[in-house]
Amino acid sequence: MTEAQKTAHLLRRFGFGFSIKDAESLSFEEARNRLFTSNEQLEELYLQEEERVTMSALRTMSKEERKEILDDLAANVKKLNLQWIQIMGKADGQLREKMSLFWHGHFAVRMRGFAQVESYINTLRKYSLGNFGDLLMAISKEPAMLRFLNNVQNKKNSPNENFAREVMELFTLGRGNYTEQDIKEAARAFTGWGVNDSDEFELKINQHDNGNKTIFGKTGNWSGEDVIRMLLEKEETALFITRKIYRYFVNTEVDEQRVNELAKAFRDSNYHIPGLLKMIAESDWFYTEKNIGTHIKSPVELIVELNRTFGISYENPQPLLAVQRVLGQTLFFPPNVSGWAGGRNWIDNSTLITRMNLPRKLAEAGGLEMSMKSMDDEAPNEFQKAQGKNTFNCRFNWEAFENKFKQQKEEELWTALCAHLLSTLHPPKLPNHWNQDGALTRSENIRQMALYIARLPEYQLA
Repeated sequence: MTEAQKTAHLLRRFGFGFSIKDAESLSFEEARNRLFTSNEQLEELYLQEEERVTMSALRTMSKEERKEILDDLAANVKKLNLQWIQIMGKADGQLREKMSLFWHGHFAVRMRGFAQVESYINTLRKYSLGNFGDLLMAISKEPAMLRFLNNVQNKKNSPNENFAREVMELFTLGRGNYTEQDIKEAARAFTGWGVNDSDEFELKINQHDNGNKTIFGKTGNWSGEDVIRMLLEKEETALFITRKIYRYFVNTEVDEQRVNELAKAFRDSNYHIPGLLKMIAESDWFYTEKNIGTHIKSPVELIVELNRTFGISYENPQPLLAVQRVLGQTLFFPPNVSGWAGGRNWIDNSTLITRMNLPRKLAEAGGLEMSMKSMDDEAPNEFQKAQGKNTFNCRFNWEAFENKFKQQKEEELWTALCAHLLSTLHPPKLPNHWNQDGALTRSENIRQMALYIARLPEYQLA
């Protein structure tokens, strides 16, 4: 691979591709260093003008008042969605945002209360490039997580095992590495982990089981924090997390020997997330041909990469909510606690057509025909637009995009654009009929070629 190809591969996997602001002379070392050093500034997701209504306050309202407030909360979750899409497209801290998207699928939560969603996603983003143990502890105490997995109902006289089960099966160990008795006893340790009237984590002492519990063969008066520390001590946790990160950043076809080596280093580093990612980014095997162009972009990755590559700005970004729903990935609305399945599940005949039409429709700032039974049964009226057509109001920064290719000769444009937009090491050929009459200006030629390439099936891969 050339240095330029390595740079492109790195930026697509560890971020969301090239930015409209990136200099074409960006070297591989510069790109890699920037990925790991530009994540300090965290722009929190926060809706300035919106009132934060606690769940306890909702319980005091009439049925009609509650319905109106819940519609407002659902609308605000969608505003957070679009705000995060915007940040992903513009932020310098690409690795943090990409890793946060990964953790959003790993620690999947679905809630209507936007203040809880706001707190949850900012916690994910704050710890996404820190220590996995700190992330696990912090996200386990998020009100959105405790409510979504029913731990607010977990009390010493009537234990609820839902959170204890998922923290082992989905968040740390994976299936087969714990017993049903471990879950029952761990659930007792998590009793009393709840939420107060201000929507903050609170250990409710009178609901906590202070008796001895036997978990993973160890007996003691264990607390929820003790259980989390026990989970981090087990080798299976490092393997489970590392394997999942490998599948996301490297290849869905897992090299178990590589995973074992990475997992050992990850555990030895006390679960230092950037260290694990840097091991992958600095390895030679990450840049071998078998790992190039094998990742099917998720709907959010596709949207954000288009925004970054073409410098798209929106006056009306709301149709992006419909695009997410139709393509199968709506931020803050995962299908279940397992998150999105990803991989080949992103693609079928219907979604592929929508994906391939999206770049041109965005460029035309026009309508995108989509099959929409309903955007969301819980969505407020303002987001339930007329079905069938959703009109974008957006602008491509074509001037900046074209400027990237000012040094290219006319006959070199196709190859240069393919290298910029596609992951494949073997780019397709320019169609024989292209601009035979010479009617296109250089500017028109670049734009038409770029949109043609972005509609190819190969563009769906990273």
